[in-house]
Amino acid sequence: MFRRNLWKIAFSLIILSWAASNLLPIQDQDFAVYVRSHAGAKQAEFGKLVDEAVALKKSGAVPSEYVALKQIGRDRHIDLTQYFPDIQLEAKLTNIEKRNNILLTELLGRSKSRLQLGLDLKGGVAFTLEVDPKAAAKFSNDERKEKLSKAIEIIGARINSFGISEPIIRPVGEGRIEVQLAGVNTKDNPDVVENVKKPARLDFRIVHPTLTPATVPAGEVPPGYEILTLEQDGPRGENYSEDLFVKRIPEMGGEAISDSHVQLDMYGKPEVALNFTKEGRKRFAEVTREIAEGGRQAGRLGRLAIVLDGKLYSAPTVKEEIDSPAAQISGGSMTEREAFNLANVLNNPLDLPLIVKEQYEVGPSLAQDAVDSGVRASVIGTALVAAFMITFYTTGGIVAVFTLAINILVILGVMAFYRATMTLPGLAGIVLTIGMAVDANILIYERMREELALGKPLGVANQTGYLKALWTILDAHAVQLIICAIMILKGTGPIKGFGVTLLIGVLSTLFSVLITAHMVLEMLIEAQWLKKITMRRMLKDLHVDFIKYGKPAAIGSVALVVISIAYVVYQGPRIYGIDFAGGDLVSLSFKQKLETGSITSAAKSVGLAEVNPTYVAPIGGGTETLNIETPEGKADVLITALQKQYPAAGFEVVGKNHIGASIGKEIEWNALVAVGLSMAVILLYIAFRFEFGFGVGAMASTFHDVLMNIGIFVLFGHQFSAPMVAAILCVVGYSINETVVVFDRIREELKLNPTGHLRDIINSAINKVFARTIMTATTTFLAALSLFVFGGGVLRDISFAFLVGIVTSTFSAIFIAAQVFYWWHKGDRKHVEAHQDVAPKYEWTGASKASQ
Repeated sequence: MFRRNLWKIAFSLIILSWAASNLLPIQDQDFAVYVRSHAGAKQAEFGKLVDEAVALKKSGAVPSEYVALKQIGRDRHIDLTQYFPDIQLEAKLTNIEKRNNILLTELLGRSKSRLQLGLDLKGGVAFTLEVDPKAAAKFSNDERKEKLSKAIEIIGARINSFGISEPIIRPVGEGRIEVQLAGVNTKDNPDVVENVKKPARLDFRIVHPTLTPATVPAGEVPPGYEILTLEQDGPRGENYSEDLFVKRIPEMGGEAISDSHVQLDMYGKPEVALNFTKEGRKRFAEVTREIAEGGRQAGRLGRLAIVLDGKLYSAPTVKEEIDSPAAQISGGSMTEREAFNLANVLNNPLDLPLIVKEQYEVGPSLAQDAVDSGVRASVIGTALVAAFMITFYTTGGIVAVFTLAINILVILGVMAFYRATMTLPGLAGIVLTIGMAVDANILIYERMREELALGKPLGVANQTGYLKALWTILDAHAVQLIICAIMILKGTGPIKGFGVTLLIGVLSTLFSVLITAHMVLEMLIEAQWLKKITMRRMLKDLHVDFIKYGKPAAIGSVALVVISIAYVVYQGPRIYGIDFAGGDLVSLSFKQKLETGSITSAAKSVGLAEVNPTYVAPIGGGTETLNIETPEGKADVLITALQKQYPAAGFEVVGKNHIGASIGKEIEWNALVAVGLSMAVILLYIAFRFEFGFGVGAMASTFHDVLMNIGIFVLFGHQFSAPMVAAILCVVGYSINETVVVFDRIREELKLNPTGHLRDIINSAINKVFARTIMTATTTFLAALSLFVFGGGVLRDISFAFLVGIVTSTFSAIFIAAQVFYWWHKGDRKHVEAHQDVAPKYEWTGASKASQ
């Protein structure tokens, strides 16, 4: 037994250890304390340097110990890596300043928690970027708006490549962009603003074939050229530079590049590889041919300058025409981090240069009582699911709860590995994932219940139930994985982020249930520690003619969808919250600081359901102000209410601005594309794995659930926000999961009952899975209900959408998906069998060592 499960034990321990290690440290540690305690050599000597850094910070000479140590190392030419022999740097990197920067950045990252709290829970930093007025003057007003919108998308792609960082990026006023980042400190990481605002203007220019600044009188520059400096590292780490005359007008620009990535050159140093477009390759060949010919005429090799944002990165020699699909940007002084940053901005170039106008710290957008209620609701939801499973499945339920603990650990560990940001809606998503994750356990246990009812021993029932449920679980999760892939590939921002998070949850569930939980249960049974599993019923065996009630149920459901969607159309733009529609941003000075919860309460008293208050303070010192986001045109109403209800606070208006949507049109469109492609993929996958009629039924039920969810959500007075997009996409995954379970049982019944009528087959299948469907719906419903009852604000919106989604998905799997399949085949099983060539056939077996 132990030997047979050895690989499962080892694999589980490796995954769990890796996940747990990613979560350490759990909280951010003071940088000075951390580096002092982790120095591996010459601790006393390094401790004195840390003391100097702390003193510099206290005196106000530097913003942080991190910056102070950088400065000390640079000024005194001290290689700080000597104090940390366990951190291996590239041996060929000899420049001390570069080595120190890499070391301190690594230490700063290690001192921080990998799983950072979001803007709603902890706050963060923010900065306002303004389009350079000189550059903007070249464009019309419409062109400026278009380029500003494009800049927002590009900045989002630079700082949120996986979609799980949860930044806020939106237009403010006419020509400004506000960026809010969680888990970032500009005192420690001042480069973050610089990396965001870089235009990434790439130029390929010609170097003068014969003249250099060293060969002409000082101050003389050939017409059409300018002096640029190429900085490189010497063999012993020293910096040296070379001045060149570089043509002002580029021969080609960044539009010739299709994409870029980091690779290592022949000496193991990082470089940025550039892949040309078809037109770019042709133009590059023409330019290099011209340089090669000019070099032959001058009697020396010509050179091509690669210039980014006015900085000369490299100037390689050109011997002959280069007709190549790619080129490289390299330089002796380029570190791996700089190469990745460079590739990132080249893939997302800005059309307009941006200027930093303001930098400030922002407080958490949620009041402490809202955070506490959200955490409390999450704990209650988890406890309810655990209690439900233990009540109905006893020992099996305990194993399922153990599985949930593993699932949560793996999800958090993977999110920490990717340095995701944990927000309150994200926490709610994990709770809902817990509710859905037990579905795989329930599928196995319900199959075990059937086997035990046939009189089979517990070991045999465990193995047979596992095998019979296996393909159902794999099919349901495979469809969800495909949906995740579509969201990641086609989505941006929160859509892509949700796809990544759901992908983690799906894979974690498969691992924890199919490998770890099954291993634990099998070992308990074979060791004779578990001789009986008591399984209580929630419902007795049913004998309902679901096909009989299918038509009236479908008609009533479609009628409700039509009414709900008609109301959505009637409401128009009013269905959108600030995330989608934008609003007003008012800045207030104050004499007495109020809790943000008091501000939201005042807003609700005057009919404003959505306001986002945050306290902001300029970095480097200054007066703290209160910023409040309100729906458009409602700022004055809120200000009046605050001044009336809290006169002692002394609120005065400092400024007012219009803010644009943080969810742009592209994200909206990508969400629609993701849902549309998901529908098509569902049809194709289920048609391939089952049969085309099954695919039509699955697509119809999913479409029904999306429309029903949107309609009822708006009908009950809720507005759409960024988390709501994720909630609806989550309903899509849940819906298809429920449908696949029903379809898998119909397919099995068709094989087990070769002479039965299609109507009887479908009714029999639904009756057999009905209890499982209700059990799964109940666990997920309990998790969502706790968030709705005990949570508040955005948690209530998310949980309400999911409560509706659970009900509609359960209903549609039985009364939409199965009915459409029946109608598609006109109630004739021969019509199904005529298309069975596309469906694989399985033979379920229950033999195992446990039964011998």
